[in-house]
Amino acid sequence: MFNILILAEENEKTREMKTRLSREGYNCVLSPPGDNPGRFIAQHNPSLVVLDVATDGEWAEIMPAALEKKPHLMLMVFRHRLSELTTDETVDDFAIKPFDVDELLTRIRRLAVKANAAPAADVITAGDLIIDTARCEVTLGGLPVDLTFREFELLKFLASNRGRVFSREVLLNKVWGYDYFGGDRTVDVHVRRLRSKIEELGQVYVETVRNIGYRFKRNI
Repeated sequence: MFNILILAEENEKTREMKTRLSREGYNCVLSPPGDNPGRFIAQHNPSLVVLDVATDGEWAEIMPAALEKKPHLMLMVFRHRLSELTTDETVDDFAIKPFDVDELLTRIRRLAVKANAAPAADVITAGDLIIDTARCEVTLGGLPVDLTFREFELLKFLASNRGRVFSREVLLNKVWGYDYFGGDRTVDVHVRRLRSKIEELGQVYVETVRNIGYRFKRNI
């Protein structure tokens, strides 16, 4: 797993970065640098650190020497500090502030590809919920979630179509098959059981759309 630690103040842009990276299957943490960023890095052991550098901030000494594997380092810096990067071998890439989210995400993906650690296409991530469709495994906050076959198929279908609303009839056809003769109450029962297993931490994943059906929440 390509773990990404974004050391920056939380704002609209940094939240968007974290959300989009998480959706793509990266394990991503967003946190202010604090007084001791090196200690924070050592705790999380990331593959990549994205550091938002203050006007006169330093970055050369933030990487803890005790780390077994040194993470990649990407900086977000103001233009007047570019000259400092010319001979700095500790920095793998950078973006000029104010940065463009799409550009920065592209740079992050390139580093992941070079590290041969791009996320698998068969992994769906939504916050703390990770769905491995190839292995038929689901984890929540790092812990395995025990789902029945139908519960897993229902979750996989909804999560693969994030934000789209499906009626109970459509869900019956897509998850149970056209030859299933049970009523649409079957969907309600399975959604209720699924929610009891994946929403125990308070995060809503499956939303009810009144008089229509269900959808997987888009903004997670």
